[in-house]
Amino acid sequence: MGVLQEKTAVVTGGAQGLGKEICRRLATEGADLVMADLKEDTMRQAAEEVSAESGRHVLSCKCDVTKEEDVENLFSVAVNEYGNIDIVVANAGVLIAEPITEADAENWRTVMTVNLFGYFLTVKHAAKVMKPQGYGSIIQINSKSGKKGSAKNSSYAASKFGGIGLTQSMGLELAESGVRCNAVCPGNLLNSPLWVNSLFKQYAQNQGITEEEVRQKYIDKVPMRRACEYEDVCNVVTFLASDQSSYMTGQALNVTGGQEMH
Repeated sequence: MGVLQEKTAVVTGGAQGLGKEICRRLATEGADLVMADLKEDTMRQAAEEVSAESGRHVLSCKCDVTKEEDVENLFSVAVNEYGNIDIVVANAGVLIAEPITEADAENWRTVMTVNLFGYFLTVKHAAKVMKPQGYGSIIQINSKSGKKGSAKNSSYAASKFGGIGLTQSMGLELAESGVRCNAVCPGNLLNSPLWVNSLFKQYAQNQGITEEEVRQKYIDKVPMRRACEYEDVCNVVTFLASDQSSYMTGQALNVTGGQEMH
């Protein structure tokens, strides 16, 4: 029996990549889900796949986390379906890496809007459901870039630093209501589609090196000498979602192979 048996969860950005793997893991541990994303066809297929694998009920709901009406609707759908929400994972996010002197202002604004404002809206509406319940676990998927600046990637780092500030603030504000708010700060998921299909190319271009040199550069920064994997992140998300972490709130846990230690 999984550690999340009979619990319910909402996961934003759940249709692919890390978000899909988080959904799969939560369902495997016994949770029923609402999977939220903008990509409807991909999301619907992912929801069917996760449900078939786990035997849990997985509902999909189109949601743009930057639009309050979408986020409000997402939580209405979840409550109408399950009656309560135990877990919320705020995973929706974007990354556009640009040197500051060449950064497009709208790109910078987009990253901040999705990663920080979208997280704010998610926490706001999660708290509206969870406070009257008297329990709940909100988990933000942050980054090691929320702990340390990132050259030629200022918008992403700024959004993630802000996310940790919001996590700590909500941890304080919601503690007496029995609602916990924590963050997970993964290292570089070098084997993920995001890196393989996009980030290696972006970083090779803005750093003037090859994609293989980019990979080795990031491996060399990790004391444990390997990339962060989805399973590494899902292990910590599951812990924070479960009652095993019931005395933890306002924390930002590093999953970086020793690369970040504060």
